[in-house]
Amino acid sequence: MTLLLLAISPVLIIIIYIYIKDKYEKEPTRLLVYNFILGAIVSIIITTMLYMIIDIPLKLENHTSILEQFIKAFFVVGLTEEFSKYVIVRYYAQPHNEYNEPFDGIVYAVMVSMGFAATENVMYVLQGGMEVAIIRAFTAVPAHATFAILMGYFMGKAKFSKSKKLLNLTGLFLATLFHGAYDFFLFIDFIPGIWIGAFISLFIGIALAKKAIKNHQINSHFNTKKER
Repeated sequence: MTLLLLAISPVLIIIIYIYIKDKYEKEPTRLLVYNFILGAIVSIIITTMLYMIIDIPLKLENHTSILEQFIKAFFVVGLTEEFSKYVIVRYYAQPHNEYNEPFDGIVYAVMVSMGFAATENVMYVLQGGMEVAIIRAFTAVPAHATFAILMGYFMGKAKFSKSKKLLNLTGLFLATLFHGAYDFFLFIDFIPGIWIGAFISLFIGIALAKKAIKNHQINSHFNTKKER
């Protein structure tokens, strides 16, 4: 029970944080829960299927090949996981009437991503124990949230723009880019000290995510003061 709580706690903290940051027009709890559940179940299923389609034919078995680890990080892991989240935001959340301001893109992308992260984290923590729970609480879970905010920023703009397709795909691309970079530096751990690149990319992503949140708060349709 303790391990389960440790696995879920960082997910809940991030959800509460984003909920608070949605300053002007809160989303219905029911819809938030639905997106979380879809992330926890459907996105995991989609990711697993894509892993099987992409990873098995590629036969990436050389763990000391920088090229193979690059392909694995950006395409086998980064693209498949972010695409599985993107599909839910794009075809379930975005068409909804409650998705009525750009910040909602961030809210729903994070909810889907935290659903995914919750399922993934529980599996890893139950296998690896308390040490894994603590490490992932400060690395993998915040990373998933960061990628989601970057994706959601553009998907939030997309619904209210004529360049909807381009902005949606830009969100997917940016999330995949940062996800892939984060994993790539961790995958090539046979190069001494290279792991630091993962945290540099994550810190850059977090900085951009904070700016994305602030920008959508300022430009909210419901912000009558239009802070500057």
